[in-house]
Amino acid sequence: MAAVKTASASKKTPANEAEAEPAAPPAARSGAQVQELKVTGHLMALPPGLFCFVNELNPGAAIHNGMPGVRISPPPIGGQNVEISGFRADGWLNAEGDAVLVRIKNKPAQVLVTIYQLANLPDASPRLQVRQLLGEAQMPANAPAANAPAAAPPPAPLAPAAAPTNLMAHIQTRGDVGARFGDWLGEKGSQNWIEGFAITAPEGIAASDLTYQAVLGRGWLSPWVEAGQYCGSRGMALPLLGLRIRLSGEAAEQYDLSYSATFVGGASAGPVGNDETCEAETLAPLESFQVQLIPRARKGGAKTRK
Repeated sequence: MAAVKTASASKKTPANEAEAEPAAPPAARSGAQVQELKVTGHLMALPPGLFCFVNELNPGAAIHNGMPGVRISPPPIGGQNVEISGFRADGWLNAEGDAVLVRIKNKPAQVLVTIYQLANLPDASPRLQVRQLLGEAQMPANAPAANAPAAAPPPAPLAPAAAPTNLMAHIQTRGDVGARFGDWLGEKGSQNWIEGFAITAPEGIAASDLTYQAVLGRGWLSPWVEAGQYCGSRGMALPLLGLRIRLSGEAAEQYDLSYSATFVGGASAGPVGNDETCEAETLAPLESFQVQLIPRARKGGAKTRK
C-alpha cells in the first residue's frame, strides 16, 4: 500500500503539469518574439551642483533599439532636492549619445540610475559618464524651482506670427525670446546668458536637414537635435557656452549658413560656417547670437547685380 501511495503521489496529473511548467507569456503564445533584458538599479549620491549624465555612443545601439538604455530619476523618497531636465521628452538616454541635466539643491542627495541592457552581449553595458558643470558656489543662490522661469515641460514648436519667427532662445531673467534669421537674438552687453534655443527650418526643408548642438564645456557638446526642437534647459541655471549648427541634404544644397555670437564679459566669435563650433576662447556664457541662412539663388543674384 505504501508503494502504491508513493507511485500515486509521484504521478503527474494535468493540474500538476500546469504547476510545474509556468505558462508562456501571451506574446510568446501568439508567435511574437520576446527578448529578455537585464535591468539593474543604482543609487548615486551627488553633492549640491549641476551635473550632466551622458550615455555615450555604443556601436550596436542602432540595431538594438538604442540599447543599452538608461533612465535617471529621483528616488521614491527624498527626491525633493533633485531636479532633472532631459534633452528629449520621453526621458530615455539611448546609447547614441543622449544626455540629461541633474541639479542637486541645498544639500547632498541621491538619484536613481536604472540601466536596461541586452543579456549576454559583450557590449551590453552602457558607457555612462557623469560630469559636473557647476559647483554649489557657482549656483545662483540655489533658488527654488518655483522661482525659476518656465519650469520643465518641453516647449511646443515655434508658432507662426505676423513676422515669421525662426529662432527662439530662453534667456536668463527674460524667458523665451524670438527673432528672425539675420537678426540678433539676445542683447549684447546685457550679461544675461542663454540657457537654450530652438531653430525652425525654412519652408520646404526637412527638420532632419537642419540640426544643432549646444556647447556645454570645452570639447563637449549636447546631443544633436532637429529643427523645431529645444536644445538646452530651463530653470536649471545652466548657461550655454556656444552653439553649432549643421545643414545637410537639400538644405545644404539650397542655403549658405553662417552664424556669430557674443558672450558674457565682452568676447565675440564668428562668423563661422556650416557645422563649425561658435564659442569664446574663454568659454564664457553665450549672451546673444545671429544666424544667417541665405538662399543660394538669391545670393548669386545679388553678386550678379554688383
